[in-house]
Amino acid sequence: MGAEEQAVSGMEAKEAHTPKGGNRDCRDERHRLLYSYWRSSTAYRLRIALAFKQLPFELVPINLAQKQNLQSDFWGVNPQMLVPSYEEADFSLGQSMAILEYLDETCPQPPILPNDPKDRAYVRMLANVIACDIHPLNNVRVLNFLTDDLGISEQRKQRWYAHWISTGLKAFEDLLAKYGKDKAYCLGDSVTLADFCLIPQVYNATRFNCDLSDYPRVRSIAENCNLLPCFIDAHPDTQSDSTLFN
Repeated sequence: MGAEEQAVSGMEAKEAHTPKGGNRDCRDERHRLLYSYWRSSTAYRLRIALAFKQLPFELVPINLAQKQNLQSDFWGVNPQMLVPSYEEADFSLGQSMAILEYLDETCPQPPILPNDPKDRAYVRMLANVIACDIHPLNNVRVLNFLTDDLGISEQRKQRWYAHWISTGLKAFEDLLAKYGKDKAYCLGDSVTLADFCLIPQVYNATRFNCDLSDYPRVRSIAENCNLLPCFIDAHPDTQSDSTLFN
């Protein structure tokens, strides 16, 4: 079954992203679909990477707020019933970190991971602070379980969110300070996978009114990244479903 035929029932690819020129290393006929929700930080990572690599794709909006991802017909897209999900004509993937590395291996220019093994490990370490330690605890389904199933108040839910943000971003800030590799971005003047993971998490933290004053390195990197076209194009507020589902 083709990627277009697997789109969720009642939903079509709403927005084509075709960067000028495209990626010179990937000028093929592959049709890329990204199932996304405008505020999903993991989908945000993918939008940044696709824009950074100048890879054309079609975006299929999935309304997480209305639990559209839990509809039975979405199972065929991603059995985890989560976004993002990525499809080409003969291949599909869930899990943002796997998709990011797949894109880097199949369309290597410009790279999102450095060549030096130590720098690669450093970038992966920072990315995993976000992907493994912060995001899973503050994912929307976790927050919904706290309120809907455990009866936690909105105030206590916010306290939960802020605690894990502060714990994770403090570790991120301390790692930046320890290794001293950051400059404009997490790794000197090169944009990497670590930045793709960090900026969506900073966006979420700001949206939930978390105090970021103790993380000057993180804030500086976020400010620099948010000036770049790929981050601007991928920002939640620029997505078609930001007004469709808001």
